[in-house]
Amino acid sequence: MGHEAREQGEPLKRLFFALPCADAQRRAIAQWRRALELSSGRPVPAENFHLTLMFLGSVAVSQIPDICAAAARARTPGQPWTVPLDRLDVWHQSNVLLLAPAQPPTALRQLVYALQQALLPLGFVEATREFRPHLTLMRDYRAPVPESNTQPDFHLSARHLTLFESHKGRYRPLAEWPLVS
Repeated sequence: MGHEAREQGEPLKRLFFALPCADAQRRAIAQWRRALELSSGRPVPAENFHLTLMFLGSVAVSQIPDICAAAARARTPGQPWTVPLDRLDVWHQSNVLLLAPAQPPTALRQLVYALQQALLPLGFVEATREFRPHLTLMRDYRAPVPESNTQPDFHLSARHLTLFESHKGRYRPLAEWPLVS
């Protein structure tokens, strides 16, 4: 995604918008993943579990206040909603094992569109590929979809939108906004 030019030498942060997982849900997903007894890939730390909505990439620190103001305008109508994580899949091109919704909620797509539209004036362009919601379980995964005795049946509660910074393999929340106004 493109964005405005930055001043030479200005510090950058790698940023993305996501729906975070509650602690209890992180533990449940990590426990379910352990039961898969996987022999391929590197597990994503449970504290990093999230559902990415929009990746911004390396962004000048001076842009963060404008990004936050734009995100504050992105809302979904109605009541809080949930995202089912009920399908285990492998994306072979990026070598990840993931959980995804079999049927993504309409509100989720509306939120991503609202974020994209809010960030257009800042120079961030819409993604060229279709939004595919997912929660990454393993990286460097080079095997077929594993079989599980228990099908995934998780429901991520979408109560707020979070701007995260990716820093040294950890994701730090920088700001958050309630989804329902």
